Amino acid sequence: MLRTNFHRHAVVVLLATVLMAGCASTRDTLVQRGYPPGYAQGFDDGCHSGRKAGGSMFDQFEKDGWRFDRDRDYATGWSDGFRQCESQQENAMRQSRMVIEQQRLRELRQQNRLDQYHELEREALDGVDTSGLKSLK
Repeated sequence: MLRTNFHRHAVVVLLATVLMAGCASTRDTLVQRGYPPGYAQGFDDGCHSGRKAGGSMFDQFEKDGWRFDRDRDYATGWSDGFRQCESQQENAMRQSRMVIEQQRLRELRQQNRLDQYHELEREALDGVDTSGLKSLK
């Protein structure tokens, strides 16, 4: 049962991480907010790259090297997106590890209580003739 709870919590944490990463492109949103298209595309590419660098299994490194070298808006957007999304991904991964570790500690405490309980049972029966109980198996 303890293993089942651990795995259930791990799946919940993984799903939460995936949902936080999001699926939609930020490019259109940034353009709608008035950012230049080059900046918006660079930010979107940098964000995917930053999440990948931060540990995401669902993103790929994206960078148009030619455009990065020649388009100031793209380069600035890429750098901003990379830093922001890498930081967010690292934070999400850190929080996921913390939740899993807290659950593991709760399970270890519970197991420790059970071990202590069984030890108390053994101590209570120490010196008591239990040979007649073997037939109950």
